[in-house]
Amino acid sequence: MFTKAKFLSILLVTFIIVSAIHIYSKNASNLPQVQVQKIINRENTANNLCDCQSQKCQFSVEFIKTDHQGSTKAKGANYVLIFDPKSPKLDFKVSLALAHEIYAKDAKGRFRKKYVPKQFHEIIADDNAKLNGKKPIAAINGDYIDPENKPQGLNISRGVEYSGLFKDKRSSFGISGGTEARKATIQIGKRNEQNLNYNLVGGNGRFYKDGIFKNICNDLGEYACKHETSRSMAAITSKGYVILLVNNVETDGPLYPDKFDDVLKGISNNHCLGNIQEAMLFDGGFSTAFYYNDKIYVENSNPIGSVFLIYKTE
Repeated sequence: MFTKAKFLSILLVTFIIVSAIHIYSKNASNLPQVQVQKIINRENTANNLCDCQSQKCQFSVEFIKTDHQGSTKAKGANYVLIFDPKSPKLDFKVSLALAHEIYAKDAKGRFRKKYVPKQFHEIIADDNAKLNGKKPIAAINGDYIDPENKPQGLNISRGVEYSGLFKDKRSSFGISGGTEARKATIQIGKRNEQNLNYNLVGGNGRFYKDGIFKNICNDLGEYACKHETSRSMAAITSKGYVILLVNNVETDGPLYPDKFDDVLKGISNNHCLGNIQEAMLFDGGFSTAFYYNDKIYVENSNPIGSVFLIYKTE
């Protein structure tokens, strides 16, 4: 017999079951969102080269692509190499377009300096580009080469000078000798400390000095500023890290001088590398070139005067 008491019991059990299902469904629907958020956070942390809270960095060299705001982008316009000059896992060298073995001397004991026109891929592939028998893992174009096939700026390769007429007038980028005490510098002419003159590569167009940015469009001139817009540059952060960047105009369009600080600040801030302190251009336009891990990402048609090379010691 179906009594009122039985009906109330069934109604109570049904209410309990429905409530339990509702609570479980609500919690279950929230569960994937929490998991996804944790995964996203882990990915964001992994993408930072430095721990932004502790300010510690655990890398020697990293390659990324970015947009013009410095954000990592798989098909970004800018090929970027970030490295720690102090890392014992790295070593450095400058090579040039020479017709003979680098550091070779003549019968009088003077260093030979017979320059010939070479393109980027030739310079990074010849024996002069090797260090202790090893090929470089990365390279960026440096100095301009004049119609007589001579570099123009200050170029020094592991203490041996291969400079041009403008060595005391144009900025150069350098890595000092030694290992863990190594530091990067950008300035005009030779450094006061001899050890800082170990590896130097010429360029032109300094747009960061002592942490202050300058729009160098007028310094470059109309053509180099607004038309020959493929860029090659180096920057040093307040933590001593180096950012090398080559812009591929065909990907995201030109990078104009008034936006140089946007991309470099973006890269440095995104990876907690410190503030940009010094920055300069290498030869641009038809000379820009960038190589990393057995691949040439950018190479234009002009011969160049010098190349900055990076090696792994392990």
